Amino acid sequence: MSVKQGSILVVDDEFSMRDSLTQWFREDGHDVVPAESGEEALRRLGERAFDVALLDIKMPGMDGMELLERIRRTHPETRIIMITAFAAVDTAVAALKHGARDYVTKPVDPDELSQVVARAIEDAQAAREVAAEPGRREAALADPIVGQSPAIQTMRALIAQVARTDATVLICGESGTGKELVARAIHGASARKHFSLISVNCGALSESLLESELFGHEKGAFTGAQYRRKGKLEMADGGTLFLDEVATLTTKSQIDLLRVLETKEFTRLGGSQTVAVDFRVLCATNENLEQLVRERRFREDLYYRINVFCIETPPLRERKSDIPLLADHCIRTMGQKLGTRVTGLGPGALDRLVAHSWPGNVRELANAIERAMIVASGTRIEAGDLVLGGTEPADPAAGESLVEMEHQHIRRILEQSQWNISQAARVLKVDRATLYSKIKRYGLHR
Repeated sequence: MSVKQGSILVVDDEFSMRDSLTQWFREDGHDVVPAESGEEALRRLGERAFDVALLDIKMPGMDGMELLERIRRTHPETRIIMITAFAAVDTAVAALKHGARDYVTKPVDPDELSQVVARAIEDAQAAREVAAEPGRREAALADPIVGQSPAIQTMRALIAQVARTDATVLICGESGTGKELVARAIHGASARKHFSLISVNCGALSESLLESELFGHEKGAFTGAQYRRKGKLEMADGGTLFLDEVATLTTKSQIDLLRVLETKEFTRLGGSQTVAVDFRVLCATNENLEQLVRERRFREDLYYRINVFCIETPPLRERKSDIPLLADHCIRTMGQKLGTRVTGLGPGALDRLVAHSWPGNVRELANAIERAMIVASGTRIEAGDLVLGGTEPADPAAGESLVEMEHQHIRRILEQSQWNISQAARVLKVDRATLYSKIKRYGLHR
């Protein structure tokens, strides 16, 4: 998941916890301010706005619950995450009912907390972007899908119909058609929207890694397990679990998943205690599961368990009337990240986009727009700026080689981030090791 830079207020009376959390999130490129008491936290909030506030529940004087209520009254735009000892989970759940977005238990798992904070920052910033337009906030969060074509309108109607229920949904469609956006739309329009949407890419993990990712583990469960870690199933409690590329699950993983879906119980790796969970399940695939069942590569009982309600995402070639809206959305969302002056499309560019067949669907369109924004010399993308389907631009002089473009793009992002490697890597959507490799390859220097 690409992490947005945000502002975080860390409130904890213990110096070691407060300092470690502050340093952890600063290394990730966030703007972090520590506070050792509820009173200091309110003073900090009076000076500036924060995307997220991390509150320790047990503090002398004003405790976390009282501070939560004060912040919710005076700064409703701030997303609040509670930090509690495992024994006080009931108190944390009560905090959720009073407006907290999420909670984590001590000892804190840094990876888990990073994901929780990243989702809270994204939510806070999305709400701020639409706050100036009354009535659009809920719609923007519940419906992230762009388009007005008949195919999209039909899909929206199905989403609205199933979102009111807790039914398991199978989202089918070609790669790049926005299946995760459909999952977000269902979650955002459901009664579980105030809890987390937890995504798992089943195709990106081996069987053993997926098992640990889903079920979590106890301290000492295997070499390197230095602390207890909650899995995705536990993190999705109360909310929604989205399983992408579900067709890639191995036979063992299918059996394990079926058992959890039927009982809503599981055991962490290395543990003996049964954990009860309550979540909704959404699955996605770009493969024909019925065919896989016939070939005995996918369990029939699991197929019928996840295919209670099916939604098909239409390919872009069947909704070309949405291309102008999608292109405009890409330009607006990518403009700040790329630091370009591009604000729209020239008529020739739009004609080329509509004429293309888009085998890679919306993902291909987004990549084409991003590449064109990099090479565009003016405020509009022209026909010659576009490379579609591996072809060269109409005007070979319109752009430089891909190697040179990558070189210049990486240099620009590094300079814009003042050579903060973590921040630059997030903008470029690569890990830090890859970015260091490219810096060395191109001989870039601060």
